[in-house]
Amino acid sequence: MIVLNKKTEIPKNASIVLFIDNTDKLTHFGLSELEVDYINAKLDDANNKVCLNRLTHQYLIVNINYPKITSEVLRNNGAWASKILNDEKVQTLYVVGTTNSENVILDFLEGFLIASYRFNKYKTEVNKNSFSVNELCIVHPSIKQKRLDEIMNLFKAVSFARDIVNETPEYLTADKLVSLAVEMVIPYNVKTTVLNKQQIKEAGMGGVLAVNRGSELPPSFAIFEWKPESAVNDQPYVIIGKGVVYDTGGINLKTMPGSLDDMKCDMGGAAAVAGLMAAIAMNQLPIHVIGLIPATDNRPGYNAYVPGDVITMHSGLTVEVMNTDAEGRMILADALSYAKQYNPQLTIDLATLTGSAVMTFGSYAMAGMGTAENEVVSSLSKSAENTGERIGWLPFWDVYDELIKSEVADMKNIGGREAGAITAGKFLSRFIQTPWIHLDIAGPAFLTKPLGYYGVGATGSGIRLLYDFFKAKCH
Repeated sequence: MIVLNKKTEIPKNASIVLFIDNTDKLTHFGLSELEVDYINAKLDDANNKVCLNRLTHQYLIVNINYPKITSEVLRNNGAWASKILNDEKVQTLYVVGTTNSENVILDFLEGFLIASYRFNKYKTEVNKNSFSVNELCIVHPSIKQKRLDEIMNLFKAVSFARDIVNETPEYLTADKLVSLAVEMVIPYNVKTTVLNKQQIKEAGMGGVLAVNRGSELPPSFAIFEWKPESAVNDQPYVIIGKGVVYDTGGINLKTMPGSLDDMKCDMGGAAAVAGLMAAIAMNQLPIHVIGLIPATDNRPGYNAYVPGDVITMHSGLTVEVMNTDAEGRMILADALSYAKQYNPQLTIDLATLTGSAVMTFGSYAMAGMGTAENEVVSSLSKSAENTGERIGWLPFWDVYDELIKSEVADMKNIGGREAGAITAGKFLSRFIQTPWIHLDIAGPAFLTKPLGYYGVGATGSGIRLLYDFFKAKCH
C-alpha cells in the first residue's frame, strides 16, 4: 500500500512531479535551458503534461495554467504519472507545488492512487504485476498531513470495495461478504448487527428469501451504524447496497454470450456501502449514517422462485414474479421497507440493477432517480462534478407506474424492455415513503476495459461520490 507523507526537502536525483504555472521557474530545479526549451515545446493548449527522463530519475511537469484544466484532467494526469513511474520501477515520488496548487495536487493524488490499484490475490507471479511506487512525498507549503490522511483513508475504503467485488464467486458467499464488511468497519467503532436466515424469516423479508430459494447457501442481512456524539443531523441518513454475490438470473438463466462473465460484480452496491461506512468512520465525519446490506446469490437450483410466483414482501405488499433475473429489486425492496424504522431524512440505494442503465449511459455514468427534493439532487450533482462519478438523471413520471401493474398482485417485478431502469426505480419507490434516491451503478461499477484512471474490473463506484456528499453536509 502506498503511503502519503509531508516533506520539506527534495533529495538529489529524486523523481519529481512538478506543478507549475510558469516554465521560467524550471531553472530553479536544476533544469538546463535546452531541457526547458524541450518542455515548452511539449506543453500547449492540447497538452498540459510532459515527462523528462533523466535516466537516473524522472521529471514530470504538469502545467496548471492549461486552458482546459479540470479535476478530471488532473486525475488522469495522476494515472499518466503512475504508469510512467511504474514502467520505470520508481519507488518514491516527490510531489512539488507552489502555494496556489493545493487543490490541483490533491486531485492529481486521487487519480494516481486509484490508478495504482492492483488485485493480485490469485496471481502466481505477483511481482510482475505489482505497483512499484510505495511512497508519495508531498512538498507543499499549505497541504496538511491530516488532509493527506483523509485521502489515504478514502483510497483504502475504495480499494477494499474493489477487492471484494473482484473476488471469486466461490469465495465470496453472502456470509463472507457480510463478514468482510464487518471486519472492515469494526476497528473504527461502527456498530454492526447481522441477521441470519432465521432472523430474516422472522423479519418477514419475503423478497430476500424468495431470491435465496434457489441456493444451498443462506442469505444474510447486515446493519451498520455510525453515530458520533457530534453528529450534525437529528434524523439519520440510510444507505442501502444490493448484495447479490452472484447472479445467474435464476430460472430465467442469463443466456446472452458473455452475460454471466462478470456477474460476480452484482454486489457492487453492497461493496460501496461497506466502503463508504469505513471511509466515513475512518475520517470521523460528524454525521449519523446507517448502512444496510441484503445479501444472497441468485441460483436456479432447489426450490428456486419462478415466474408466476406471488411474493409477500417485508412491507406486506405482494409482488407477481415475472422474471427471476429482476432479483436485485426484490432484496432492495425489503431493505427499503426495513429502513422505515429509522425515520431517515434521506435514503439512498446503490445497485448494479439494470442493463437498461448500461445501455443508456454506458460505463460513463450511473443512472439516478427518486423522490427526494431538488436540493438533494443538486447536492448530489455537485458531488458528481467534484468527484467525476457522473450521474445521469432520469425522469420519474407517474406514467411509468402503469408498466408494473399486475392483475393478480399489488405489482409486477418487471415492466418489460422499455424504460427498464426507470420501471425498476418505480418498483422500488413502492417500498419507501420517505425522501429517497436510487443510483443504478450497473455501468460504472465494473469495467471490461480501462477507462480514464480506472483499470479493468471493479471501480468502487459511488463511494467517492457519497463521501463528498456527506462531507458537505458536515460543514
